[in-house]
Amino acid sequence: MFIPLFKSIKLFSRKGRKFYRFINSITGIRPGNTDLYHQAMVHKSVIRRNRRKALNNERLEYLGDAILGAVVAQELYLLYPKEDEGFLTKTRSRIVSRANLNQIALDMGLQEWIQFHPPGDISQTHILGDALEAIIGAIFLDKGYGSSRKFIRNRILTKYLDLKQIVENDTNYKSILIEWGQKNKRPVHFITEEYPVTEDNGPVFIARAIVNEKISGMGTGNSKKEAEQKAANEALENVQTETPL
Repeated sequence: MFIPLFKSIKLFSRKGRKFYRFINSITGIRPGNTDLYHQAMVHKSVIRRNRRKALNNERLEYLGDAILGAVVAQELYLLYPKEDEGFLTKTRSRIVSRANLNQIALDMGLQEWIQFHPPGDISQTHILGDALEAIIGAIFLDKGYGSSRKFIRNRILTKYLDLKQIVENDTNYKSILIEWGQKNKRPVHFITEEYPVTEDNGPVFIARAIVNEKISGMGTGNSKKEAEQKAANEALENVQTETPL
């Protein structure tokens, strides 16, 4: 039986009604299973503190991460029909970077509802971005792929990101690779060697991007930064085959 919005809100406590309105305002949808959205706001640190709270947002985050990647990939595929796989992969990586997701979650006001321990400032942590991905996972389970895609397109890509600027700006591949390593719990570091100056040119640098104790990318350049950026770029292409960015 259909329950009108104003009647369904009355079924909740005052705090429940406020949370319902908050989710509705940031997503543009009417939540069906509100338990999913509450779970999306519970960081695993709370579970370690209080065993009675058996559920946290890790599984929803995992699901939301996959849905976000798929939707962004689909949008880029449609927007840039002449670009190759490398362009699409790198642009998607930049869009779904931790820095972007954390800032979007902060702008949405998720920090007001996320449960974590110990209490403090989470503006510089991954907790915010993880919760945003968990929200996407909750929408997918509650409303399906179509609603998830609509939320990502209208409430993330269009509202908070300048896609043209993202495409035009230079990419910091090293930062993206390090963020990927942190998210996927893979240690990342660089080994860079400088070779002597030649008569016609300056010194040559050769960098190796080490991911999980294995060489995943190499690059050469006239500066340490250039060499490491090229090594990171190659590593990003290689790790993409292992784990989605």
